[in-house]
Amino acid sequence: MTEPCDLSAVEARRLIVRRSLSPTELLQSCISRIERTNGAVNAIVAIDVDTARKRAAEIEDALVRGEEIGILAGLPVGVKDLQATAGLRTTSGSLLFKNHVPDQDEQSVANVRNAGGVILAKTNTPEFGAGGNTTNRVYGPTSNPFDLAKTCGGSSGGSAVSLALGHVPLATGTDYGGSVRTPAAFCGVVGFRPSPGVVPSGDGAASANPFRVTGPMARTVADAHLLLRAQIGDERSCLLSQHNNCRIPAELTGADLAQVRVAVSTDLGCAPVDRNIGRIFNGCMAHFRYVFKELDESAPDFGNVHEVFETLRGVDYAAAHGQRLQKSRELLDRNVIDNTERGLELSLHDVCRAKAAQDALHNRFLAFFKKVDVLICPAASVSPFPLCELFVEDINGEKMPTYMRWLALAYAPTMALACAVALPCGVDHLGLPFGIQLICPNGSDTRLLQIAYALEQVLSQNEATRRPLSALIKSRDLTT
Repeated sequence: MTEPCDLSAVEARRLIVRRSLSPTELLQSCISRIERTNGAVNAIVAIDVDTARKRAAEIEDALVRGEEIGILAGLPVGVKDLQATAGLRTTSGSLLFKNHVPDQDEQSVANVRNAGGVILAKTNTPEFGAGGNTTNRVYGPTSNPFDLAKTCGGSSGGSAVSLALGHVPLATGTDYGGSVRTPAAFCGVVGFRPSPGVVPSGDGAASANPFRVTGPMARTVADAHLLLRAQIGDERSCLLSQHNNCRIPAELTGADLAQVRVAVSTDLGCAPVDRNIGRIFNGCMAHFRYVFKELDESAPDFGNVHEVFETLRGVDYAAAHGQRLQKSRELLDRNVIDNTERGLELSLHDVCRAKAAQDALHNRFLAFFKKVDVLICPAASVSPFPLCELFVEDINGEKMPTYMRWLALAYAPTMALACAVALPCGVDHLGLPFGIQLICPNGSDTRLLQIAYALEQVLSQNEATRRPLSALIKSRDLTT
């Protein structure tokens, strides 16, 4: 592949700064790739080509004049449709907002613009980010770029697909129950869940919610790190960010893996995991477990994490959508209704018990990391499933009690307030992308990124563990 849109963000930026590649040339390459492939996958759902071209030209002119152009230097960026973008349709995947055009950017989006990012398009998401399959009644479903009949995961599915196909070199995501990590794993890209408060949250109550975070998605760890720096910006505008002292370095050098102590777990001791996924994970670990100083098969004690998650998520959904459910139930989708109704049925005793259990879980999690540096597990419990299914109903013959249970590999670390990264690691038993999840305690973002950066280099050197590429990139017959 030689098209500019297939370059890593870091390499494209380097060429732009050297004036070997222009922002307008890169943008046009991305637009052309979108025109050729998006019809098959439905990842890009709103786009403003004219404004993007104008912005790319302005950055190009500023570069010629020797002016500051920001760390993103004119790189095109896709923004998840949950995040407000000034002048560009933002629906949150909901019929309630199908014609909504914000007047201003969400803070982290504004930071990306200020850093020289060119906001090109919005990427698809399930309604209000509720679910592990990216589909909604505004735009319809987004397909997996490796198998159009399968899901790309959710809720940042449109961003993951757009990255995998070269629509944009960088894309934003949000993560609560794995909304960055699951689609990254399903689509063979990198997804980073920062510690709460590292990236400014949106306005309102979400600014004080430690479980939902905004983070970067990209094709490499270095690219995700670049976008993360832009998302953080110079201001700490939300409540959580004001109390987070995590400092992200300007460059990644990579950790010395020979000094890293690792815990490995197929299921975190609490998550249902498909037997085939467990087998693939163990096979992948065999390829690189030798690079670490120590490797122990163990996991933190997550206790009754399922009850904790369902309860605290229910509270959040009741607060956000209770009035919408009462007034506009017919316009809401199943997953939002399910979460909100669960929340409205909770008692004060239920909430207090869950909060106390979450505090204890967090403390046990921190104690676990006194003996290890990073925890590694699969990024998703199953292979990408059929696009027509909203969620995974059973694993290994066991019926899932809620539509979220199959995502326990992701939401358990969320309840511990962890930071985590999903890394591509070859393909699974069906030939679809497989990802691993690296997890560290809250505030260890820099350490985690350095470990992930170093491990990514190891994975890329082995055919069995390197990042897979979608055949759609090379295909010239995309009439779907």
